[in-house]
Amino acid sequence: MSNRIDINILSETSRLRSVILHTPGPEVENMTPQNAERALYSDILNLAIVSEEYAQLEGILHRYSQVFQVKDLLRETLENEKIKHNFVRRVCMHENTPHLEPMLMQMPAHELTRVMFEGVEMEKNNLTRFLDKERYEVRPLHNFFFTRDSAICIGSQVLIGRMANQVRVREAMIMETIYAFHPAFETQIINCSSSMHNVQDITFEGGDILVARPDTLIIGLGVRTTSKGIDYIMECLRSKPRIKHILVQELPHKPESFIHLDMVFTLLSQHECMIYEPVVLNENRYATIHIEIDNGKVKRIREEHNLLTALGKLGMSLEPIICGGEGDPYTMEREQWHSGTNFFALDHGKVIGYHRNTYTLEALAQKGYEIIKARDILKGKINPENYEKYVITIEGSELPRGGGGARCMTQPLSRDNP
Repeated sequence: MSNRIDINILSETSRLRSVILHTPGPEVENMTPQNAERALYSDILNLAIVSEEYAQLEGILHRYSQVFQVKDLLRETLENEKIKHNFVRRVCMHENTPHLEPMLMQMPAHELTRVMFEGVEMEKNNLTRFLDKERYEVRPLHNFFFTRDSAICIGSQVLIGRMANQVRVREAMIMETIYAFHPAFETQIINCSSSMHNVQDITFEGGDILVARPDTLIIGLGVRTTSKGIDYIMECLRSKPRIKHILVQELPHKPESFIHLDMVFTLLSQHECMIYEPVVLNENRYATIHIEIDNGKVKRIREEHNLLTALGKLGMSLEPIICGGEGDPYTMEREQWHSGTNFFALDHGKVIGYHRNTYTLEALAQKGYEIIKARDILKGKINPENYEKYVITIEGSELPRGGGGARCMTQPLSRDNP
């Protein structure tokens, strides 16, 4: 690949131009009920059904934007022997498997790429290994199809995620290698793990970071993104005078469906957002903090009434649409569990979400959104551009069980300027 890939993310909802995906593969099934929790799953997935559902998301994104696959980008990057050597050494150091380095180095780039996703099985060649209950020396990356978390494009820079769980650290290493060394990328990389700030309690993931507009970030504070992680992000952005406001939204630590901000709040257009009301509008339980930045320094930190009030003060008056619809807290809770707030915008007012969240879709329809099935678009039955606002729905019997939605599964590279 010789064409340059530009990075430009100044909004959550401007017209999408390019995006990175990772189509789920055998790594999704390389787990058992016994180790699913360690892999950050509450259940095991059926790859055949996952693949059918994911193909709808991928097919829609190909119609709207340029789509890149992580595997392709990594394979192309590892064709360079020097880069490959440094990458293998870093992986083996992290995985505490230095004895695998010679074998991995002998692999061609495509095979090395495959095992980085699917895992390296342990050779049972002595008694200790024979008795070891582990199947893999280098574990599969079960979560990588949630590409949102491992790297975050902010403006023209890329912030490499500082993953909260060791099982996902290799995802961030792969994305850093791609952004740093793939010949199509020329971008400034910000990476906590390769700096003096390499301490355990600095963590942040892309699901918690929303680029509301060129001067404003919204960041979730919860189980995956810590206060020290947010402090580090602020420190890194001091050289970026464009950022004036960071709104921090505290999240519940349980249940697991609240792992990221985009599981309770996403932007749908310049004027609308999808919210899980009990968290976003309940100012008595979960704090909203406004951090003002002036010339790279923190000017003021104060608590706000709630996230929508804070955005309104900044001139972003958003109409909330309620996940699960209004009135029934049980319906809200059920649909939030299945990523009912986790929408991904193709353009202002043109979003993708799960078909299973029927009450949430009814709430969107009441606000003028046309509900269109992805399969009808892909079969040529419907042209979504005949509608001003719409939700494209993908099937979701299996994908949501992995713990994320359309926003989780996309890593946007470029959008039109707001």
